[in-house]
Amino acid sequence: MVMKKTGFIKMFLLSLFVLVVLSACSGNSKDAQTQPTDQGKKETNTTVETPKQGGGTITVTSVREPDTVDVQRTTWVDDANNHLYEPLVRFDFDGKVVPALAESFEVSPDGLVITFTLREGTTYHTGTPVTAEGIKKSFQRFMDSAPTSYMVGPLEEVVVVSDLKFELHFREAFAPFLSNATTAYLAPLDPSVIDELGDDFGTKASAAGILKLAEISRGSFVKYDTFSDFQLGQGYSQNKGAANFDSVVFRFISDDDTRILEFKRGNSQIMLSVPPNYISELENDPQVELARTLANGHTYLGMNNKKPVFQDLRVRQAIALAVDRAPIVDYALEGAAQALFGPLPPTIPGYSQKVEDQAAQMYGRNIEKARQLLAEAGYEQTNNNGIVMKDGKPLSIELWVTSEPTMQRIAQLLQNQLAEAGIEMRISVQEDATIRAQSPEGAHEMLLWTYGWYDADILHSLFGRGISTRVHYQNDALIEILEKARVEVDPNVRMKMYEDAQMIIVEESPWVPLFVRQNVVAYRDIEGFQVHPITGSIIWSDITKK
Repeated sequence: MVMKKTGFIKMFLLSLFVLVVLSACSGNSKDAQTQPTDQGKKETNTTVETPKQGGGTITVTSVREPDTVDVQRTTWVDDANNHLYEPLVRFDFDGKVVPALAESFEVSPDGLVITFTLREGTTYHTGTPVTAEGIKKSFQRFMDSAPTSYMVGPLEEVVVVSDLKFELHFREAFAPFLSNATTAYLAPLDPSVIDELGDDFGTKASAAGILKLAEISRGSFVKYDTFSDFQLGQGYSQNKGAANFDSVVFRFISDDDTRILEFKRGNSQIMLSVPPNYISELENDPQVELARTLANGHTYLGMNNKKPVFQDLRVRQAIALAVDRAPIVDYALEGAAQALFGPLPPTIPGYSQKVEDQAAQMYGRNIEKARQLLAEAGYEQTNNNGIVMKDGKPLSIELWVTSEPTMQRIAQLLQNQLAEAGIEMRISVQEDATIRAQSPEGAHEMLLWTYGWYDADILHSLFGRGISTRVHYQNDALIEILEKARVEVDPNVRMKMYEDAQMIIVEESPWVPLFVRQNVVAYRDIEGFQVHPITGSIIWSDITKK
């Protein structure tokens, strides 16, 4: 998918102006993000067919199993765990923040108070009414203990005005808040289940989304039933009530061949993350349709900058110079991606072509320069195996990678590329959950990982002070810029701040951005399928099983 220029600019301006615009509007992640592509009759993600009552169970196959369905206890949300939640606001198809569970919202001129009015008559899955008091409890739990509590920034107080109205009071304006509030992370949790289960909320999670939790089988599947009392707030779906099917089952299958086989046999109707080497085959299958979006983040080679070896800038830059993105995109991803050198992809507002060009100029592949930098850092060729050494120790680094076949192919390419510069990369296949849990603690040396978000404030999460990151890089000048950008409501000033921040990241090379992936979803035997053009998430409202 390639984002249309006008759509990108529109989304950028809307997302950055949102905290200074007084609005009372009426009318997800993954994880401004994406736009649909138009690459032939087999690809569609915007056409809405007239919904029909169909019933039945829809099966989805996915590579990644969520660590929990409690979105206040995780740092990873995707289609498998976010649809039981309904956020207060959502992105519409143009990237504008519009009401969802809320009926309207209004931002004060100084950006310090956001007032939400709730829809009358909405309930959580247990039948508990959605009220301002309950939402206050959900926010309090999030602020007290969520690993992503930084998403509310300088939020000081939730003030209940009435049963259906509440105010969020901020210590200072917080530009990313409404974008963050479109995600499941900040969606209200059922207060009755919070009271009943506390930290075990995820075992019987209840919220106000279109799907309600039915069953969890760890390592196998998560089943959701349709929420019969669901009320749709956004205007991009024809169906404004409950979904047109009975249930959805997410099956977690890491092996690509097995997932493909299950899908081709008709045992699943939706397959997420189609392996690149199967895209062409599915394009030519008359029973299959494809939906494509460009990811709202990128895949990177991350260095744990706490490790002594990576505290030398010359080593970090040498690694960046050893990487050749072309075979990664062309071979491992079979063209279903675009190479990236800078910190932000073009799908996130704040992307700078100037930064991208500078990064590409600095870190285009140059093995000779990489070897020169390593020599300056004290690494010499002292044996016949091609690996450089310092103080009698070889430059040997362990890379954590998941079991996903595509990621392993990328890891093997990187291993060969770094070896040409004299760096040994030892590939260590880890469980996805292990990497998610242990890399923020710094247990790794290097990792192959992906991030995604809708706002350039993601850089604060990745590089900010006190934030658990996977690259563990801290820079006072960078942090100062990122913290100022969070409270800057002038879009032009904020954009310049993020450009300056990205230039620091490029110069310091704490990671190696590799590519922006094209997310490809295959579906069959269903009608009314859509993928949200901004979030890349499935829209369930109009789907009917044939």
